[in-house]
Amino acid sequence: MKTLLHFFLFLITLWVSIIIPAVHSQCIKDQQLSLLQFKKSLVFHDISIYSLTRLISWNASTDCCSWVGVTCSRSGRVVGLDISSKQIYGGIDNSSSLFHLHYLQSLNLADNRLGSYSQSIPSAIGNLLNLRYLNLSLNDYSGQIPIEISRLRRLVVLDFSNNGPVSQLGSPNLHMLVHNLTELRQLYLDGIPISEQGSEWCQAISSSLPNLKVLSLSSCNLSGPLLESLAKLQSLSVIRLDWNNISAPVPGFFANFSNLTVLSLTSCSLHGTFPKEIFQLPSLQSIDLSDNDRLDGSLPEFPRNGSLQHLHLRWTKFSGLLPNSIGNLKMLSTIYIRDCYFTGPMPKSMTNLTRLVSLSMSGNKLEGSIPSFSGANNVGYIDLSYNGLTGTINSTHWGNLTKLSSLDLSSNKLDGNIPASLFSLPLLDYLHLSSNQFSGPFPEISNVSSYLLNGPDLKLDLRNQSNLYSLDLSDNQINGKIPDWIWSLSNLEFLNLSCNSLDSLEVHSINLTNLDYLDLHSNQFHGQIPILSSPFRLYYLDFSRNYFSSIGDVFLNASFFSLSSNNLNGIIPESLCNSHFLEVLDLSNNSLSGTVPQCLTAMRRLEVLNLRRNSLTNVDDFSHNCGLKTLDISENHLQGRFLKSLVSCTQLEVLNLGNNLITEPFPCFLRNTSTLRVLVLRSNKFYGRIGCRNINGTWPVLQIIDLAHNNFSGEVPGTALTTWQAMKTSKNDAPLKTSLLQYELWGVQYQEDTITVTNKGLAVELVIVLTIFTSIDFSCNKFNGSIPEEIGELQSLYALNLSNNAFTGAVPSSLSNLSQLESLDLSKNKLRGQIPPELTKLTFLAFLNLSYNQLVGRIPSGAQFSTFDAASFQGNKGLWGPPLTADKNPGFSPPKLEGNHSNPGHEIDWDIIGPEIGFTCGFGIAIGSLLFCKRWRKWYYRAMYDMLLKIFPQLEQRLDHHRRHVYVHQRY
Repeated sequence: MKTLLHFFLFLITLWVSIIIPAVHSQCIKDQQLSLLQFKKSLVFHDISIYSLTRLISWNASTDCCSWVGVTCSRSGRVVGLDISSKQIYGGIDNSSSLFHLHYLQSLNLADNRLGSYSQSIPSAIGNLLNLRYLNLSLNDYSGQIPIEISRLRRLVVLDFSNNGPVSQLGSPNLHMLVHNLTELRQLYLDGIPISEQGSEWCQAISSSLPNLKVLSLSSCNLSGPLLESLAKLQSLSVIRLDWNNISAPVPGFFANFSNLTVLSLTSCSLHGTFPKEIFQLPSLQSIDLSDNDRLDGSLPEFPRNGSLQHLHLRWTKFSGLLPNSIGNLKMLSTIYIRDCYFTGPMPKSMTNLTRLVSLSMSGNKLEGSIPSFSGANNVGYIDLSYNGLTGTINSTHWGNLTKLSSLDLSSNKLDGNIPASLFSLPLLDYLHLSSNQFSGPFPEISNVSSYLLNGPDLKLDLRNQSNLYSLDLSDNQINGKIPDWIWSLSNLEFLNLSCNSLDSLEVHSINLTNLDYLDLHSNQFHGQIPILSSPFRLYYLDFSRNYFSSIGDVFLNASFFSLSSNNLNGIIPESLCNSHFLEVLDLSNNSLSGTVPQCLTAMRRLEVLNLRRNSLTNVDDFSHNCGLKTLDISENHLQGRFLKSLVSCTQLEVLNLGNNLITEPFPCFLRNTSTLRVLVLRSNKFYGRIGCRNINGTWPVLQIIDLAHNNFSGEVPGTALTTWQAMKTSKNDAPLKTSLLQYELWGVQYQEDTITVTNKGLAVELVIVLTIFTSIDFSCNKFNGSIPEEIGELQSLYALNLSNNAFTGAVPSSLSNLSQLESLDLSKNKLRGQIPPELTKLTFLAFLNLSYNQLVGRIPSGAQFSTFDAASFQGNKGLWGPPLTADKNPGFSPPKLEGNHSNPGHEIDWDIIGPEIGFTCGFGIAIGSLLFCKRWRKWYYRAMYDMLLKIFPQLEQRLDHHRRHVYVHQRY
C-alpha cells in the first residue's frame, strides 16, 4: 500500500518534468561529476563483486541520465535519485557532493544502513529546496532529525520511518519540523520517538498539514486523547498509529473521513465503544484494532459491495453476533477476530467470500456448524479453534480448497468421522483437529508405497500429500489401529494422537525420518513398546498412560522420553542409555524394580529424571559430570547409599526423595547447591539435627522444604532459615513471579514437578507448582526448643507446618510479619503462653491450627480469627473466648473437656478426620481425572488461571504482555 502510494504520487508530481524529458535529456557535465564523486564516497557493506557492481552503470563514458536510479529533466539536470536497498553503510555527510544537486525533486535512500556508524541525518539535506519526495527510512540513523528539514517547503512525501529509537524528534519537535511543510501529503515517522506531551502532536499535525492524506506514526511514544482538531484533516486516507499509548476512545469523527482507506490502531490501549459507523465507510479497505483488550464494540450491517479487504480485531472485547451481511464484503481477504467475544453461528453468507485468503476466528464463543468455504479457492489459512462449533466436517466443503495450507479446528465440539478428503488437499501442511468428539477409526487411505505396488484402484493416493508436517488429532474418540499411511507422510515433523482409544501400534515400515515430536499418551496400547532405531531423530516421545508391559531394546535420538503410568515391570533396561541426547526421562508410576543402572546416572545431558512410584531398591552413584536439574525418586523402596554422590549434581533445582526407606542424617552435603528450589525428604527415616556448618548463603532460591514424618530432632537453627532468600523477599519489594516449575523442550512444556505438600491441614498433590508458592513442613518429627523468631523474616511464606513435634516456649509474635501466610499449623506441641494478638494482622490466613498445646488466655478476636472454628483451638485447657467458649466475662473459665486428653497426639477425633477423609477422596478423584483426561486438565488449568487472577489481579497485565510477546512469533 505504502509503495503504491509513493509511486502514484511520484507519477503525478514528476510526470511532466521527469518522465517525458528523460527520453530526450542529456546530462549536464557538472551533474555527472557530482554523481561520480558521490559514488566514490559511498561505503558498501562488503567488498564482494556483487557489491562493487551495484552502481556499475555510473561511469564517465555514459550519459548520467541513463544511469540506474538517476532521472533527469529535459534540460539535463538531475531531478530524481533512487539508490535504495544497495547496502550502503556510510559516506553521506554534510560535505557530500550529493548536496550539489540543487535541482533534485525526488531522493530515495531507503533501506540502506547510512546511520550504522552512529551517524545522524545530514543537515545539508535542507539545502535541496526543490525536494518534493524524501525517503530516508530503514537506515539506522541516530540523533536528532535536523531542523533544516523544515526548510523544504515543497515536500509532498516525507519518510523517516523505522530508523529505530536512537533517532528522535526532541528539539526540533514535531511542530517545528512540519509547520512550514504545508504541501505535505504523506508523513511517515514510524518508530521515531516524538517528544510532544499528551495530545500536542494532534495540534501540531492538524494546524500545519491541512492537505495530509497519509499519517503514519506507529511506535512513536504518542499518547492521547485524539483531539477534535484532527477532524479538519478531511483528506486523510491512511491513518496508522499502531503501538502507541493513546489510552482513549476512538473519536466518532473518524467516520466523517470519506476518503479513509486504512485505519490501523493496533495495541494503542484504546477503550470505550468503537463507533460502528467507521466500518460502513464505502472507501474503507483495511481496519486493524488488534491488541486493545479494553476496546469493545460490535459489527454493523455491512453495505453491499463494500471495499473492505482486511478486518483485524484480534484480542479486543468486540462481541455480539457476526452479521449475515458480512457476506456482502466480496473483497474481503483476511479476517482476524481471534480471542474476542463473538457468539452465535457463523453466517452462512460467508460462503460468498470467494476472495478469502486467511481466516482466524479462534477463541470466541461461536456455535453451530461450519459454513462451506468451497468457493474460496485462494484460502490458505483457516483457524476456528477454541469455539463451540458442532456438527460434522462435510467432505464436499473442503475438496476445492486446493491452496489451503493450514487448518485448525481444535477445541470445538465437532463429531463424526474425520473425512479422508482432508488428507488429499495438495498444499495442506498443518492440520489440527484436537479436543473434539471425532470418533471411529482412521480414514482408509493408501500410502505411497502401496499405491506404487498395487496401482490406482486404491481409494486415495498420498503422493501429493508430502507437505503435511504437523498433525494433531489428540483428545478425541478415535479408535482402532494407527494406519500404515500415517508412517508414509515423509515430511511429518509433529504427530499428536494422544488421549484417544487407539489400541494397536504396529510399525512395519516407517518413512518418518523428519519426525521430531510423537505423542501417543493416554491410549490403550499394550504389549512391548515398538522398536525404534537410530534413523529416527525424534526429540519428543511420549508413550505415557498406556498399558505397555515391556520396554525392550530402544535406541533413540530423543531428548524427551516418557513411559510413565504404564504396566512396566522388571529392571530398567540399559538400552535407554544409548539415547545420548536424552534430557528428560520419565518412568514414573510403573512397577519397575531393582537398581537404577549406572549408565543412566552417568548421562551428562540428562536434566530431568522422574522415577517416582515404582519398586526400585537402589540407585547407582551419580557421576561427577551430573547435569540433573530435577530428580524425583520418591515412593520407592530406596535406601540412602547413593545420597552423597548427589553432591556432583550442582545444578539441582528439584530433589524429591519422599516415601522411601532412607536412614541417613540431614543432607548437609547439598548446602553448596545454590540452585535448589524444592527439597522433599518426607516419610523416610532421616534423623539427627538439621543444622549444618558453614551455612552462609545456603539455598538462596529455596521455595519448598518438606521434612515431615522423619526422626529429626533438636532445635531448629534460626540462622539456617535466614539464608533462604526466596522466602524472605516480600512481594511488595520484588516483581511477582508467575512462571511454573516446569521444563521446556523444543517449545513443549513438560510439567515434571508433581509434589505432595501438607497445606491447610490436608495432604495435597500439587500438579502445578507456581514459583510464587513457598512452604515449610517440619511436621511429625522430634524437634524441640523454641520456635525461632527468625522465621518471621520469611515474609513470602504461604504455608508453615510445625505440628506433631515437641516445641516449647511461646508462639513467636514475629509470625505476624508473614503477610502472605495462608496456612499455619502449630498443633500437637508443648507451646505455652498466650496467642499473640499480632497474629490477627495475617489477613490472608485461611487455615489455623493451634490445638493440643498448653496455651492460655483469651483467644484474639477480629479479622481472620473470627472465621476459625473451635477445632483450631481445642486441647488448650487455658484458652477461652469465642469460638471455644462463650465470652461472658474476663473471669469465665471454659468447660472441662470430656475424656482423657493426657495423650492428645494419639486421640482420634472423627468429627475432624471424617470431613478430611471425604475431602481427600474427592480430591483424589479430581486429581485422577486431571492425570488421565486432557480435557479435564485444560479445564482445570483454565479454572486455576481465573482463580489466580482473582487473587492476584496484577498478574493479568504481566501474563497478557508475555502472551502477546510470544504471539508475535507464531505463524497464522
